[in-house]
Amino acid sequence: MPMRPLQLVGSFVLTFLESTGRLVLFAVAAIGHCVRPPFYWRSFGRQLIEIGYYSLPVVGLTAIFTGMVLALQSYTGFARFSAESAIATVVVVSITRELGPVLAGLMVAGRIGASMAAEIGTMRVTEQLDALTTLSTNPMKYLVAPRLVAGVLTLPLLVLIADIIGVFGGYLVAVYKLGFNPATYLQNTFEAVKVEDVTSGLVKASVFGFIITLMGCYNGYTSRGGAQGVGAATTNAVVSASILILCFDYILTELFFAR
Repeated sequence: MPMRPLQLVGSFVLTFLESTGRLVLFAVAAIGHCVRPPFYWRSFGRQLIEIGYYSLPVVGLTAIFTGMVLALQSYTGFARFSAESAIATVVVVSITRELGPVLAGLMVAGRIGASMAAEIGTMRVTEQLDALTTLSTNPMKYLVAPRLVAGVLTLPLLVLIADIIGVFGGYLVAVYKLGFNPATYLQNTFEAVKVEDVTSGLVKASVFGFIITLMGCYNGYTSRGGAQGVGAATTNAVVSASILILCFDYILTELFFAR
């Protein structure tokens, strides 16, 4: 009995290390297939549309309402100190540095991560992946590599659009509800935004895109146990991708802005 807690801790640590090792090996193999021919361009184009175009509505809605709420809440707080002029700065910096990439990543993780895990997991449990191997088609190269490349390239574009829409949402609230002068608000916005703010957000978006597609593909590729296994893989893909997005957001923020 006294050794039971240590047994549980040791078992948890070993299981965690084993899972992490499998994920790292899967990621290394997937990256290797991304840079070696052949490359399936049709599958890549299909993933660009699936990840980018079809995710645009949910990302745009999230961004515009985030900008609107941020402007409204900033005004409520800054009005106590007569610092309303800083609202434009807070909105543009917050969205480009943090809220744009993080919220877009979480939305795409919920939509695309679950979709990839369910699709590839269904192919795994119905032995379609084995059929691809039998037909001399590498499943990693055909299914995983195009998704990884598409995620890394598409999410920065989504975040850039989300930044513009989010700042526009803050502009709408500031001008038409709070009574700000449009020209002054825009001038403050352009003076506050810096290249490193936008660049850091786009770099985060690329990392988040890789995380989302990697976790979706990995959990689907390694799923077992029929329909129940596919459901578990879908849940694990979304949860793990969301947690890793928040973890890497802190790490990247520390790298970019720590002094």
